[in-house]
Amino acid sequence: MDGPPVNDFCSICHGHFNIACQANCSHWFCGDCIMLVWHHGSVLQPCKCPLCRRQITLLVPGEASLRERSDPDVAEVLGKIERYNHLFGGNTSGLIQACRFKCLSRMQDLPFLLRRLLREIMDPQRSLPLVIRARVYIAVVLSAIYIISPVDLIPEGILGIVGLLDDLLVVLICFLHVAAIYRAVLYYRHGGS
Repeated sequence: MDGPPVNDFCSICHGHFNIACQANCSHWFCGDCIMLVWHHGSVLQPCKCPLCRRQITLLVPGEASLRERSDPDVAEVLGKIERYNHLFGGNTSGLIQACRFKCLSRMQDLPFLLRRLLREIMDPQRSLPLVIRARVYIAVVLSAIYIISPVDLIPEGILGIVGLLDDLLVVLICFLHVAAIYRAVLYYRHGGS
């Protein structure tokens, strides 16, 4: 969706959405409201969704909010959201902590990002770059060919159910790669540098 559901309200202020943005858990909030939630807790960590308690690592402003960017108040809130995304979009310090955080956040964001990507690929009005579309299609096609082909790193005939692990691992890596590509597109599109 390019914006929150029509008859929905912000679960923080219980009012109509003002500068609506969608969290990686798929819930919608007012931009100011979710920034207040973040500032109320520790500003050194991402805030948790008030509804499902998942860590919010990505906030995507709605299309209507982006069209109003010329308004100084909207620009200020969008700037705060960009800063939040820059801080918690996977740019943590420490190599081991960064790898762990990125892997966990990408696994949790997988349904959200894939659902959004599928909607964007199917919508003829959206302009997803051709290079990104090609990378997504190539990753999906190559993993499908590997799973269907008789060539296998761990043969199912010998090891039974354990032999399916390499197939599942290939599918997981494919989906994580696709989610990472789309997350980078969203981050760049909504003010990342």
